[in-house]
This record gives sequence, structure tokens and C-alpha cells, in this order.
Amino acid sequence: MTAELPDPSASAAVLIGTSAYAHLAQLPAVPANLTDLATALQDASVWGLPQAHTLTVSEPENSVALLDPVYAAGERATDTLFVYYCGHGLRDSDSADLYLALTGSREGAGYTAVEYRHLRAAVRASSAQRKIVILDCCFSGRAARTLAAPSALAAQAGIQGAYVLTASPKDHVALAPEGERYTAFTAELLHVLRQGVPGGPETLDLETLYRAVDARLGAKNRPRPQRSQENDVGLLPLVRNRARASRYAPAGPVIDAEVEAAMISSGLQLARLLRSVGRSRDALPVLTMILQSRAPEADGDTIGVHLELAELLTESGQDRQAIEVLESAFLLTHKRFGPEAVTVCRRLAELLQSAGNHSQACEVLRHALDTLEQSVRPR
Repeated sequence: MTAELPDPSASAAVLIGTSAYAHLAQLPAVPANLTDLATALQDASVWGLPQAHTLTVSEPENSVALLDPVYAAGERATDTLFVYYCGHGLRDSDSADLYLALTGSREGAGYTAVEYRHLRAAVRASSAQRKIVILDCCFSGRAARTLAAPSALAAQAGIQGAYVLTASPKDHVALAPEGERYTAFTAELLHVLRQGVPGGPETLDLETLYRAVDARLGAKNRPRPQRSQENDVGLLPLVRNRARASRYAPAGPVIDAEVEAAMISSGLQLARLLRSVGRSRDALPVLTMILQSRAPEADGDTIGVHLELAELLTESGQDRQAIEVLESAFLLTHKRFGPEAVTVCRRLAELLQSAGNHSQACEVLRHALDTLEQSVRPR
């Protein structure tokens, strides 16, 4: 394994969750956990995992529905396999083994759930270089919606060559607070993925993620997570630190100018192709990734990318974000002037005027006219 971020194209994630139960307390926060965690992993400024490599398994009714996707993802992944489970965790009445609850599971009846060792075997079967298991699970359905972890969960959940992160330590509960969008543990995990770690390195490894999540939970006097790892897997970088990235600064290593130019051109073509076939939603992260990945000192031709992204944002009603994108493109027009720069000024002025910023709109148009006059003036 290398000390680089995991290759998204050679990785896969399976996000499993059960919120509705026939015999256990309901866990209404689980769907939001799954949806927003998938979005975070797919975000190019966090990891950039392709949507096709992110599988969400909601409300599995049997062991096949829960385990088959893990085996399939494990076969695909050669770099990193990421498995997340959120729901009730159970103990069989005759043992302390962990069971993952299904929609029809009953407390004290392990045979109605999936024994964790089967999930562990599915993860172990993968040839992925690194394996990550995150368990945000409970084993008792309380009126206050608590998620309780079995004794020494991280220890018994261990997988050779893997990193296992669990929602709470021995004999403590991991909360799913009433009325909150997420479970307590996953809420803090999402916060760190989205906001990063201020003062931290450019890339975050699992140990750094764990410490940041642990600190946030501790500060709120909520149950603390625990982890188990083999072969120092937790020290390998996993995601970009969003706290270190400026709006359009690269979140990872700076790439050569030639490669950057090719990336801009190819990415813009891909985004336009996606829009032409009605997949504008998929084009948005492509364009965002281009702007976030370019080197701050590079003068790559990204005005076309700014225009395309601003148009998409406007179409989706995100005028404020579109203005921010066009303002960044407007700054580039100070370096050079051409047809695209005229379009930037016109569209920015239109949006500013629509937002009631008439004076700013006039300033943009005045700049465009002054620059155009200078560009055509005889020399």
C-alpha cells in the first residue's frame, strides 16, 4: 500500500442501514445517515468515489440482501473497501456475539438477525488493499432511541488488515437523539468529512478522523467511539481535509500544467455531454471538481468551466452560488479578455441586477466596456 489517497476508481463502498422494524424500536435517523454519507464520499473535495461504486442497502430483509452487496463490492475493490452499517445491534440470549438486525429481527433471538462474523467474513474475502468497517449500531430498542454497543465491540469486530470504527465503547450507548437528523456518532463523522480538521494536514487518515469525531462527541458529553486496526491501516490517508482547501485550491497534490489543461478540457467536455443527455445533476460535481483541483498559481483556461457551472447553478435555483462562481471568473478577466470574458460580465451583471445589486452590476459592465475599449485600441 502507498501513502496516497485511495483510488476512487478502484474502491467501493457499501452503506447498509435499517430504520423500520417489526419488533424493535424504529430508528428514523438511519435514512439520512445513508444518503448524506454517500453524498460526502462522492464529493470530489472529500474523496470523489464514483456513484456507481457507492451502493446503499436500505432495509435488508435477510442475510442475502445484507451480505451479497458486500461480497460484490469486495470483488470490485482492489484499493479500498468501505462498509458502513447503521441500525440495531443484537445479542443472542445464549452468547455475547454481535448480530446485525434485519427488519423482522427480535431481541434475544440472534437467529432472526445476521451474525456479525458473516459480515466480517465477507469483508475479509475482498482483495482490497485496505478495508474499513464502521458500525453505528444498537442492541436494545429504548423509548429514548439509544443505540447500545456490545462489550469490547471493536475487539471482536476486528478484521486482519482492516480498520474498524464503532459508535461506542464497552457498556456505553451510542445515541440516536429524538428529533435530530442523524445518529450522534454519524452526525460528527459527517461534520468532520464535510468541514475537515482545522490546523490538520492536507489529507486525513482514519486515526485523525477518529480523534476528531471522538473530541466532538466528548465535548457534547456523548458516548465516545472506539476503534481497532491491523497493520497501522489507520495511518494511511483516506480523504482530503476540507478545512485546508480554499474555494478553488487543490485538495491534493498539485499536478503538472499539461495534465491540468487536459483535465480541464476533458472534464468540460464530459460535463457538456452529461447535460446534453439530461444528466445535469451528474455534470455539477464534475465541474466543481475541476475548479477545486486546479492549482492556485495556474492560469488554466477555466472560464468556460465557470460559465458552465454558473449556468447549471442558475437552472437549479442556486443564484447566490452562481454569482460566486461568476465573480471568480470575473477576476480572471483582468488577466485576459475575449468572447468568454464578455459572456462572464454579461451573465454576472444580469444575476446581480436580479438580486437587486444594481450598482455592482453597473461596475461589472463598466469594467467590460473599459477592457473591451483597451483591447481594440490601436497600438
